[in-house]
Amino acid sequence: MPSGGRQDGAHDDAAGIGGRVQSLRGQLGFTQRQLAEPKYTAAYVSTVEAGKVRASETALRYFAGKLGTTYEQLATGVPAGLRAELREGLARAGDLVDGGAGRDAEDLLGALIRQAEDHRIPDLEADLRVAFGHCLVRRGALAEGRTEFERAEALLADEPLPSRVRAVRGRATAHQLEGDVRYACYLLENCINELNADGLPDPDALLLMYATVITPYMDLGAHERAAKAAGLALDLAPQVGDPVAIAGLHRAVARTLAARGRYDDAEGYLVKAQELYERRQIRSELALCHWMRGYLHTQHDRLADAEGELRTAREMLRETGGTFYAAQVDVELADVRRRRGQDADAERLLHGLLKELGPGRGAVHAAAAHRLLGLIHQERGDTEQAERHYRNAIPLQEEAAVAGDLADTSRLLGDLLHRQGRTEEAIAAYRHGLTHLARPGTVTLGPVPAAPPLRSLDADGR
Repeated sequence: MPSGGRQDGAHDDAAGIGGRVQSLRGQLGFTQRQLAEPKYTAAYVSTVEAGKVRASETALRYFAGKLGTTYEQLATGVPAGLRAELREGLARAGDLVDGGAGRDAEDLLGALIRQAEDHRIPDLEADLRVAFGHCLVRRGALAEGRTEFERAEALLADEPLPSRVRAVRGRATAHQLEGDVRYACYLLENCINELNADGLPDPDALLLMYATVITPYMDLGAHERAAKAAGLALDLAPQVGDPVAIAGLHRAVARTLAARGRYDDAEGYLVKAQELYERRQIRSELALCHWMRGYLHTQHDRLADAEGELRTAREMLRETGGTFYAAQVDVELADVRRRRGQDADAERLLHGLLKELGPGRGAVHAAAAHRLLGLIHQERGDTEQAERHYRNAIPLQEEAAVAGDLADTSRLLGDLLHRQGRTEEAIAAYRHGLTHLARPGTVTLGPVPAAPPLRSLDADGR
């Protein structure tokens, strides 16, 4: 007969386990002998219930079967079925978001987090906090969302890195949207390099990181890095079984292709992403596909089609609680309206969204709004207001470290000043933009993340 048990920091202490065994035995009216036989002795049950010894996993599974409960409930105190209940609640919260009940989703997630916290289920609490963080970020509560991602990461601090990637990804996304794009890249690159350092990394985790880093790379103007990350992620795709992750990758790849002028190829990847989201009715992500398609139409000068897609994206985002993203869509919609000769409407949109965006809160898009307002005023001949908006855009672009955008705005400001005969000021503006553009990204961003040691994808091992 067993005389002792294993020590395991993941489980409660022996006294807690013994108390749960005794409580459930009493509820069922079993004697210690009835619980013990035929495999164990009444004396052993007595010792376990007194907390003098920690029962082995084998013993606990045996007792759980006789008591009509689960091994986990005896070992950790988690009620039978609670884990399944929390996972079902997490899925239900996603449905609420896509159904336009974002606040209800937040309330549900908050209640589920308290349950997971009370019963000390850190892995599920972390999953719930990540989902809650994304809800907060989508409506613009960036600092609060980032806090949830940080808490999730802390809960999983002792777990393998692949289990933490969604929390890291969320934290990086929050920093990016706050305007700290370079730090977002740093977080994601560090995670990628640590995953690769393990020798044979988790392909699901690594694909998620590569797909995520594409957007901040594009914001920084690091298009070659973005394309490299896209290629590495596509190499991993055959090993990944999560269709939603693959859809997110396809959407990100479409952006890199569009930046290189390969619009037809970009459209092909976007169609793949949209089909996957439509099959699963994930409207919050489907809205981002409409947003991207609006951008593609703009590049082809199909402005009426672009406006239709952007308006669809904006409405879907608002309906699914993504009000912060909807404000960003308004920047591109305003640009389309300006190109279609509707300056007054574009100006109204831009002033409205600047109430939502600014330093620490969508700095990249706030700067784009000021840049567009500068263009509108310049085209009207109002050079004073144009200069004011260009100058408002520049510190926001400096904050976000988006060197390409900064160089372009500095050029516009320099040209405006030059036409007014303010030559020295114009030269200073040009120099300011070029100085930031010339900063070596390999120093400030660190080395390019290494390619993963991929498993062979075909019979030739290539």
